[in-house]
Amino acid sequence: MTLLYEGKAKSVYETDDKNVLSIEYKDEVTAGNGEKHDFIPGKGHLNNIISAALFERLHAFGIPSHFIAKTGEASQLVKRVDIIPLEVVVRNTAAGNIVKRLGVTEGEVFETPLVEFYLKEDSLNDPIVTEDHIKLLGHGTDSNVAELKEKALAVNEVLTGIMNKMNLTLVDFKIEFGRDVEGNILLADEISPDTCRLWDKDTNENFDKDVYRNDTGSLIDTYNKFYNKLEGI
Repeated sequence: MTLLYEGKAKSVYETDDKNVLSIEYKDEVTAGNGEKHDFIPGKGHLNNIISAALFERLHAFGIPSHFIAKTGEASQLVKRVDIIPLEVVVRNTAAGNIVKRLGVTEGEVFETPLVEFYLKEDSLNDPIVTEDHIKLLGHGTDSNVAELKEKALAVNEVLTGIMNKMNLTLVDFKIEFGRDVEGNILLADEISPDTCRLWDKDTNENFDKDVYRNDTGSLIDTYNKFYNKLEGI
C-alpha cells in the first residue's frame, strides 16, 4: 500500500480501491501540539479497537462515519473522505483550555453543550475560529457549519448515553468530519480516550489522555480499563 499521509497518531494508506483507505494506528502519543512525545507499545492496538467499537455503536444509532471494518491489531479500513480542516469540540463540563480562556470553574456543568471550532493547522497551534472565520477561509457555508453543529451534538447525545452506562462523565471531546465522493459529510478520524475527556462519576478518575498529559497514571492501563468497561455494556 502507498503511504498517503502520516500524522502524530496514525498513518493513512491507499488501497486497491480508490474510495477506500487503510488507517494504521501508531504506538505514539503526543500532547501540547507535539511538545510532549513518547513511544508506548500497545497504544495503537488500543486506539484501534476502541475507535472501531465506538464507530460501530454510533452507526447503530444512525450516525454515519467513514469507518468500514477493523482489519488488524492496529488497522482499519475507512471510506475515503476529504477531511474538513476543522476540529469540532463539544463541551459538556468545564475543563482544559476553556477554564483558562473564559475563567469558568473547572467541573462546572454547562446548561447546554458548547460547540467550538478550531482550525486544523499545527503551525498556528490550531486556533479557535468563529463561523465568520470559517466562511472567510472557505471551509464552509452557513448551512455547512449548521450541519457540523447538528452532527456534533447528535454524536454528543449518543456518546453521553454510552459513557453513562460505563459510569463515566463525558466532559468534552474533539471530532473531525470529511466529505465523501458524493459530498456527504461523515464523521471521520477517530473517537477514543485520545480525543475525549472522561471522568469516573464516583471518583473523578481520568479515563483519557490526561493521565499522560499530567503524568498521573499509566496510559495503557487506563485505556485497557476503558475498553473493558465499554465491552461490558
